[in-house]
Amino acid sequence: MKHKKVYIETLGCQMNKSDAERMYGMLEHVGYSQTENPKEADLLIINTCSIRQLSEDKAYSQIGVWGKMKKSKPDLKIIFAGCVAQQGGESILKRAPYVDLVLGTQRLYELPNLIKRIENGERVVSTEEKPFEESEIQINRVKGVNAWIPIMEGCNNFCTYCIVPYTRGRERSRKPELILAEVKKALSEGFKEITLLGQNVDSYGKDLEKGQNLSWLLRQINALNGKFRIRFVTNYPTDITEEVIDTVIELDKVCEYFHIPMQSGDDYVLKKMNRRYDYATYKKICDNIRSRIPDVTITSDFIAGFPGETEEQFQNTLKAMSELELDYSNTAAYSPREKTVAAKWTDLYIPEDVKTERLARLNEHNRECCLKSNKKYIGRELEILVENYEVRKNGNKVITGRTRNNKIVHVPFDKNITGEFVNVKITNAKTWYLNGELV
Repeated sequence: MKHKKVYIETLGCQMNKSDAERMYGMLEHVGYSQTENPKEADLLIINTCSIRQLSEDKAYSQIGVWGKMKKSKPDLKIIFAGCVAQQGGESILKRAPYVDLVLGTQRLYELPNLIKRIENGERVVSTEEKPFEESEIQINRVKGVNAWIPIMEGCNNFCTYCIVPYTRGRERSRKPELILAEVKKALSEGFKEITLLGQNVDSYGKDLEKGQNLSWLLRQINALNGKFRIRFVTNYPTDITEEVIDTVIELDKVCEYFHIPMQSGDDYVLKKMNRRYDYATYKKICDNIRSRIPDVTITSDFIAGFPGETEEQFQNTLKAMSELELDYSNTAAYSPREKTVAAKWTDLYIPEDVKTERLARLNEHNRECCLKSNKKYIGRELEILVENYEVRKNGNKVITGRTRNNKIVHVPFDKNITGEFVNVKITNAKTWYLNGELV
């Protein structure tokens, strides 16, 4: 039997990248090996993201290119997967007649069965909201030092701008035995950092046995042998418990890093977004974490130009970034998503040029906050986990690593020591990274 080849194009978040690794693993069991060249593939998969319109447009544009390839290669199979697939369902087959399978986010583990059906000439849509039960599967991880491991799926919060509850479904936790087996396998393969993923990672275990929560899971993983690090993202602000903070303090492998999306620094806008906190509550959470964990890094997310946002309300966001001393923030202009509440407020939409201008100011302010945060580390000695080695165009050899609190450090070094822990002294601070030297 000829071994077929599969190529996956992944758009969007780390959860999507983790899904792609799972797909590669499952497909290996049904006769497909991975290729980096879409032109030599027998199976093409677009793993889509619907968080913003731009990502959705990119997905349709890409499969349009693949549809043309299929004219000269009629046996080529095309799968449209991920969040846009979950949202679009049957309509995708009508819009793109060259697509063979529409695979929703909650049917990922059904993939081996569905492959047989499309190989037999069927065109299939699998977007049911009832999750297809996971079993132990092979995962083909991208080689590196960090293994991204989902511990839960979905979201129950229904923020008015966000499509995730409609594409990923309601919150549901993965079985701890499956997570622990996956962590052990990643460590045995040489990965040195485990990042636990969830739309709201703090909600882990709410649907499991009493006591099986995020802190409990962190303790189970921390107890495994070997030198490695543990991270977890993303936190919903008001779900961060004292127990989670205690766990970060007590466990030697858990890193001093919290990603806590705020989205706006204005109380009225937060209410319109259906976020369950105001500025004072968010500040109290950050102050509490900073007072208890020295050198903690706190990062966030912000949206510019939410429907109805005034200039004064936008200024409150800029003020919040400074007052909270946020170390870094992901930023985006508001993008209306079908099905969400805010998408219906068309009369409140902010003009595109205003949104673009606000985003530019938000990004500039973010750069200032990042540089201020990085400058605090000049002269300090820190441990980094080396993630990369490169020989630059000028001939300089540089290793790049990450500190426990998620700062990127570039260090001149003439040997590839990727995957090793080394101590460095910080010599200089740039906006997005630090420079250092080995000690």
